[in-house]
Amino acid sequence: MSSRMSWIAGSAVLAVVLGLYWGSSNTALAEKAVVIVAPALDNPRTAGPLQTAVLAGGCFWGVQAVFQHVQGVRKVLSGYAGGTKANAEYEIVSTGKTGHAESVQITFDPKEVSYGQILQIYFSVAHDPTQLNRQTPDVGPQYRSNIFFTDEMQKKIAEAYIAQLNKSKVFGGSIVTRVDALKAFYPAEDYHQDFLIRNPQNPYIQRYDQPKLQNLKTVFPAAYRAQPVSAR
Repeated sequence: MSSRMSWIAGSAVLAVVLGLYWGSSNTALAEKAVVIVAPALDNPRTAGPLQTAVLAGGCFWGVQAVFQHVQGVRKVLSGYAGGTKANAEYEIVSTGKTGHAESVQITFDPKEVSYGQILQIYFSVAHDPTQLNRQTPDVGPQYRSNIFFTDEMQKKIAEAYIAQLNKSKVFGGSIVTRVDALKAFYPAEDYHQDFLIRNPQNPYIQRYDQPKLQNLKTVFPAAYRAQPVSAR
């Protein structure tokens, strides 16, 4: 059982007692967003075909939920990247031995949101890019911070932005986000898709992911959309 599923199972009784507390105080319990500048290097927003970005930043439930609320995003799938199709299954990926990272595939309209803006949200509110092979409380390389670029321009934007943010020392530590070429993306099982939308009162969601949506709304009000897009 993965650390996340173990945490949920172990906290079931406690959640009954603390559910109201979490529901009213989850922002205080979660990591704070880091306000960062936009990337100096970015694609201009312009009309064109839909594009995709593949990002990993811990549990895909929360990362998917964040980008489902971003203006210009058309679809977000939870899935696996960095490994092979043969073992792209949750129970196996959760061992941390397959090379996969829990990831999301974001389909977006470049006229409404740029790749750099997506990365700005990714670094600011979707996860903590200074945590190596983990996102609290989930531990293992499958929860690593990883950008999977689909072309050379995405690679340049990602690498330049990481250098820019490290130079500004806006985070308390160095960014450990990997930048790798996307070889393939494998959608996760159906029960992982739209997990926050379907399970808003889940203890893990309340504790770790609902605050990310509040941070998105607070830090990026112009990019926030109240009605999320669905993966289905």
